This record gives sequence, structure tokens and C-alpha cells, in this order.
Amino acid sequence: MSLWGGRFTKLTHAKFKKFNNSLNVDYRLIKDDIKSSIAWSKILIDIQILTDKEQKLIEQTLQWILQQYINDINIILTSDAEDIHSWIETMLINKIGELGKKIYTGRSRNEQIATNLKLWCKRKSKIILKKIIQLQHIFLHQACLHQNTIIPGYTHLQRAQPITFSYWCLAYIEMLERDRLRVLDTIKHLNLSPLGSGAIAGTSWNIDRKKLALLMGFSDCTNNALDSVSDRDFIIDILSAASISMMHLSRFSEDLIFYSSGEVNFIELSDSITSGSSLMPQKKNPDILELIRGKCSGVYGSLCSILILLKGLPLSYNKDFQEDKKYLFQGLDIWEDCLDMSGIVLNNIQLNEVRANKLAQEGYSNATELADYLVRKGISFRDAHHISGNIVVEAIRQNKYIEELDLLVLTKYCKVIEQDVYQFLTLESCLEKKDVIGGVSKRQIKNSLDFIKKRLYCLES
Repeated sequence: MSLWGGRFTKLTHAKFKKFNNSLNVDYRLIKDDIKSSIAWSKILIDIQILTDKEQKLIEQTLQWILQQYINDINIILTSDAEDIHSWIETMLINKIGELGKKIYTGRSRNEQIATNLKLWCKRKSKIILKKIIQLQHIFLHQACLHQNTIIPGYTHLQRAQPITFSYWCLAYIEMLERDRLRVLDTIKHLNLSPLGSGAIAGTSWNIDRKKLALLMGFSDCTNNALDSVSDRDFIIDILSAASISMMHLSRFSEDLIFYSSGEVNFIELSDSITSGSSLMPQKKNPDILELIRGKCSGVYGSLCSILILLKGLPLSYNKDFQEDKKYLFQGLDIWEDCLDMSGIVLNNIQLNEVRANKLAQEGYSNATELADYLVRKGISFRDAHHISGNIVVEAIRQNKYIEELDLLVLTKYCKVIEQDVYQFLTLESCLEKKDVIGGVSKRQIKNSLDFIKKRLYCLES
């Protein structure tokens, strides 16, 4: 049964009907449509459209429809319905007859769609939040395991200063924390109910929209019906958060692709999450990480598509909005999958600590500490920087680390250098000198780990 057929005298063209239908996408809103419909039925009691008995029958039937078909989507998809809203209404009427037709009193599909989308986004956002926190836990576990595992830190993909693998994990926990906070902000914006807005100008029925909002778990109702039915900012918000988070996961993937490459090779990925080559038997490819990196583009595409979809639309509702769900569902599904896959990767890595330590030494990453040592001896930093650079060149020429150079060689470049210089040049010393908030020293890493443990505990308690 069409929800809009009364005004029309000709049958819908078969191809237009297929082109117009959205059931194959919006069937995912079944829980949300039923939730908002039950809330609406309760409000219909207040305006004497339904009796208590009639409302209870409608609610029971809607719950039965949900339980009956939530796990049997094929029955929904093979129906002749235009969308999930008309499918549910048809099922309701088929089950309880004329009473089922009363559910649409005072309600427009425009507001219904906007409400259901917000309800879906709230549900999905809470799932995503849990996934982000789970991934933070996995990073935290690795950070606790590898507090003493020294690896080279990079700038411009050149070895820069020594860090620990724990410190690297902590960096991604911080990124994920910003992702979590962005999702929380998005949920706040989702907390206003559009239901009761009518088609564009409000409803003629004297309903309590605030009560209606609370029945569905919203904190309040929206202020302007014209805006409410056409507002899709919340989709942009959540896809923006998804895009930023996917950028973080893509960077994480690129780091591990680089660290596990044959040229660097201080991380080995498990056989269970890698693949081989159809031609070259020696290959072990980081496909899972490349896919996470690649799928980032799909989330960006969803965000860009929504922005382009909305940018030229006049107020208020337009059928263009039918396309929004496709991009929303696709973008958030990819994000959720990639959060899961990133956790699987982290749980299945093996560090080659000897190799990582060697790379940190080979990169002359203690040159900055040498410069700082000279500054402590009264040399200006600019001169100390120049002297340290010359010493690095000498070490490269001799094929030695800086700390392996003889004291006589070092004093040739600067007379103030003494025997005590060597205690400043160990990788451990380089780390321990960074004893400021946010630094890589053992004390600061322990402080960070303790703080993150407390934060995650509070989130779960």
C-alpha cells in the first residue's frame, strides 16, 4: 500500500517504482521506526485518537513485527513496499486491521525519517564508542608490555630520536581519545527529537513534543519544524568524526606497514593476518593494514557525498535525502570494521627488540643529546648543533656510533668534551632526559599509563 496514492489517478510506472524505492537501504531502520512509532502511539492517547487498549495492541503488534522479522531481512527485502516505514505500516494493518491505519494521524514521513535516522545514529554511535575504548585497551596492553622496548622515532621517515614502543602506543591512545570525545559531542547534537514537526510547519494536533522526545530517549525536542525535517547536520557530524578517526587508523596502518617492511623489520605481523603472493613464494604481505588504509577513502567519500548532496538543497524536505542513508550506513560500517581490524592487528604482532634497538643506535638519534651536553658546558646551542653535526659526519666516516668514538676524536671537535659525555649518549639516557609531562622517560610513561588506566576504568564503571 502506498502512503501517498490517494491523489493519483494513474498507476506508478514500474521503472519509477523501482527507482523510487529505498527499502533495500533503509530496512536497517526497522528498530528505530518501531521505537518512534510506539512513542507516537502513546502520544495519540493524549489527543484521544487511541484508547489505552488500542495503543497497547498497536505496541504489542509492533514489537511482534520486530521480533518476527529482525533476523529474517529477506522477507522484508522481497516485499513490494516502498520503504521500511510503509512496510511496517502495511504489516501492522495486515495484523490488526483498521486500527493500524490510525498510527499515521498527525505524523509525516518527513519527520519520521529524520527521527529514525537520529535514533539509528545514536545507537550506532554508542557501538562505535565501545569499539574505540576496546582499541584503546589493546594499545594500553601493548604499552604496558613494551615500556622498555626502545625503537627509533621518525620525522620525515628519517630516524630522529629514540622512543619506546610503549610511547608510540600512547600516541595512538591520545588520537583515539580525541575520536571518542568527538563521538560524544555528536551524540549531544543527536539528542533533540524532530518528531512532532509534521511535514514542514509543525502539527495541528495538540501534542506534548517534550514528552514525546523523552519517550524515545531524547533529552528534548527541536525548535523549528522547517529545519527539523531537513536537518542532516548530524550525519555530517558523525561522518566527520569517522573521517578523522579513519585518518588516525590509516596512519597507524602506515606506521606498521613501514615497521614490518624488510628494510626496517622490527615488527612482524602474524601469519593469521597476512597473505602471500600468487607468484613469489617468499612474500608476506600486510594486506590487512593496506585495506584499513585503503578503506579510509570510502569514509571520506561518504562524507564528501553527503556534503555535496546537501549543499544545493532548498528548505525543506527533498527526495534527495533518500540518498543520505546509503552514505551514512556505508561510512560507519567501514569505520566500525576498521576499529575491529586494528585491534586484531595489534593483538597479533611480535616485536624484534634487538633489531629496533640497533636501528635507534644506527640513526645517530643521540646527536641532540650531545648538543644539549655541550650547551650544559657553556656552548651556545647553535654552535653546539654545528659541532654535533660534524661529529656525526666523523662517526659515519669511521662507521661507528657516536658513543663508540674515542674521547680524543671528540675533543678534536670541541675541547670542553670530557669523559662524562658517554653517560649522556646511551639510548637509555636519551630517554630519561625527556622527563617532562608528555615526555618519553620511564617516569612520564608510567604516569601516562596510570592516568589512562584510571580514565578507561571510569568509562567502564
